[in-house]
Amino acid sequence: MAPPPSTEPTELIYVPAPSWGPVITAAAITLILLGVFMGWFLWLLGALLLFLGLRSWLSLSGDEISRMRRSQRTDTAVLPAEPIRVRERN
Repeated sequence: MAPPPSTEPTELIYVPAPSWGPVITAAAITLILLGVFMGWFLWLLGALLLFLGLRSWLSLSGDEISRMRRSQRTDTAVLPAEPIRVRERN
C-alpha cells in the first residue's frame, strides 16, 4: 500500500515583488532612442533614467534572490510500468 501523500509542498515558485524598475528602464531606452533623433538633452535624460532604473531593478532582484532557499526537495511523478489501456465500449 502506498504511503499517504504529503501536504507539504515539494517545490516552491517564487514570484518577484512589483517594481517600477522595468517600466523606468523601458522609458529610458525610449528616451535614448528619441534623443538620437531629436537632441542630446533627451539622450542625456534617458541615460540618467536608465542608470537609475537598472540600479533599482537589480538591487531589488538581488535582495529577493538572497532570501530564496538554496535547495529544494524535488518530487517526480511515478510512471506506469505498462501502458494504460482504454476499455472498449460494447
